[in-house]
Amino acid sequence: MHSLLKRQTFGCRGNAGRGTVKPHSGFNANNDAEVLYKAMKGLGTDEDAILQLLIARINAQRQEIKAAFKTLYGKDLVDNLKSELGGKFESLIVALMTPPIQFEVTCLRDAIKGAGTDEKVLIEILASRSANEINEIKSLYKREHNDDLEEDVTGDTAGHFKRMLVVLLQASRLQGIQEGLIQSDAQALFAAGEQKYGTDEGQFITILGNRSSAHLRRVKCARSVPGYFAESLYSAMKGAGTDDQTLIRIMVSRSEVDMLDIRAEFRKKFATSLHKMIQGDTAGDYRKALLLLCGGDDA
Repeated sequence: MHSLLKRQTFGCRGNAGRGTVKPHSGFNANNDAEVLYKAMKGLGTDEDAILQLLIARINAQRQEIKAAFKTLYGKDLVDNLKSELGGKFESLIVALMTPPIQFEVTCLRDAIKGAGTDEKVLIEILASRSANEINEIKSLYKREHNDDLEEDVTGDTAGHFKRMLVVLLQASRLQGIQEGLIQSDAQALFAAGEQKYGTDEGQFITILGNRSSAHLRRVKCARSVPGYFAESLYSAMKGAGTDDQTLIRIMVSRSEVDMLDIRAEFRKKFATSLHKMIQGDTAGDYRKALLLLCGGDDA
């Protein structure tokens, strides 16, 4: 089986409510739009005011701020932010301002249409989202690009990896734990793998692509979602250079979902905290924003 798939098979989204970014109490979109307008008008830009405000709001609230900004000032907030900010900090802020499904569609499109195929992004998104989210992603991808996501994915991948992605795109995962299937699934996976010469990839694909994350963990054949993302973040920052694309993608997409669990896994797996690693690997407003998304240190 495709080595990436073997290493990175895991179930759907982590525990909702374990994010570091929570709804802002006393939220007022017009007031926030005014603060952002003042931070960007005239000479110079108050980057600190921008990041402190936007990271203290969930994505749904950011979309309300964007609408209020357009109503009050007749301008597109994201365009204004792009013209005032730069570099990795701009990329992070624009990602935060993008609705989650739209952000995932953009990441998938870039993974497929760029030079070569970023297989890691495909498996990361398609294997960690719920059936409803997969269906939303497919619909938006069609509307945005007038292309079929499944056709684009199958045209860009091959073999068992392609077959697994096709199964994931069917969004047919069962919900919850199927008690009656645990033993038979475990036996089928054992028979398809360790018990025979070679591997029966078809059996693996059928079971891994159609069972819930909770069910797969009971069969001991899936990784925890937060554990996977902790490892991805560590890989993005270790060694010379930083994979900022991966860093931004994970920090933004998991900040409202399971960042607290990712931090805990990171501390457990590595001899440092996620907070400390970000601190040592990034700089400036970009670092400040990432640390706020991280939400604290687990030293």
